[in-house]
Amino acid sequence: MKLQIIRQRSLWWTLSSAIILSGIVAMIISWSQIGAPLRPSLDFVGGTRLQLDLDCTVPSNCAKPIDPALVRDVLSAQGLENSTIQILGDEKRALSIRTSALSVDQRTQLEKTLTEKIGAFDPQKTQIDTVGPTLGKQLFESGVLALLLSFVGIGLYLSFRFQLDYAIFAIVALFHDVLITVGIFAILGLVLGIEVDNLFIVALLTIVGFSVNDTVVIYDRIRETIQLSGDRSINDIVDAAVNQTLARSINTTLTVLLPLVAIFFLGGETLKYFALALIIGFTMGAYSSIFIASTLLAWWRVRSGQEIQDGGKEQLAIAEE
Repeated sequence: MKLQIIRQRSLWWTLSSAIILSGIVAMIISWSQIGAPLRPSLDFVGGTRLQLDLDCTVPSNCAKPIDPALVRDVLSAQGLENSTIQILGDEKRALSIRTSALSVDQRTQLEKTLTEKIGAFDPQKTQIDTVGPTLGKQLFESGVLALLLSFVGIGLYLSFRFQLDYAIFAIVALFHDVLITVGIFAILGLVLGIEVDNLFIVALLTIVGFSVNDTVVIYDRIRETIQLSGDRSINDIVDAAVNQTLARSINTTLTVLLPLVAIFFLGGETLKYFALALIIGFTMGAYSSIFIASTLLAWWRVRSGQEIQDGGKEQLAIAEE
């Protein structure tokens, strides 16, 4: 089956715009509630995080799930009302608390009180992380700087390898992928309280690298087709190039998604949302390479009067001679 990429480009653009707009609305709502477009983890804002698991070897200790209201009462009694609470696991026997920086004595007292109210916790599964606010700010700034530098580097490389308009629309497609991934996590932060950490920045950088690889493959085929039959319209060339590389793009993406899905379901809490970000980003990367970068290039070439490319002009000149 041959996809009509150019003929249906309004559909692709509308779909992408709707998803991006939903994400932007979620980021605005998040900003109004917590002062940030995404719900930041301990890595960025600093503080103390405790993860506690009930010790099921103690009789009747895991008979019922952890009650978040009870945990909130304990935190309020110790002046930690603004802490973030998450109940983890399908059976709700694990607890994650993110709060302001606590001293050793404060942590000890909090664990003791929680044990008295909820039950005994397994000391071998207890995790305690503390990050200062200055370090969190530096990590965030470094991550954003790395992301921006990657865009600049990719833009320069594509301008040199192809042409400026190729590079511009490839960057637009990359922004598309990043915006959708960030927007979906903004929605998840509002609905499920999911936070983003340093691994999220790593995921965005990985998404950018993967997405541009797919775009370069399609651009290469467009350029080859122009050189071979440049007298055809750019719309026909782009349609042909995308359909010729479609199977390769889909197979590559599916091959990468399979282990990521396995990590999401089996990799534990630490890697779960890192894998989810990659799943969203890689899927959008394949989508944008096929339906966004290529269609925008064709639209611009027609609009700017470059529908017959340089290769086609050369062939027409030869034919006229």
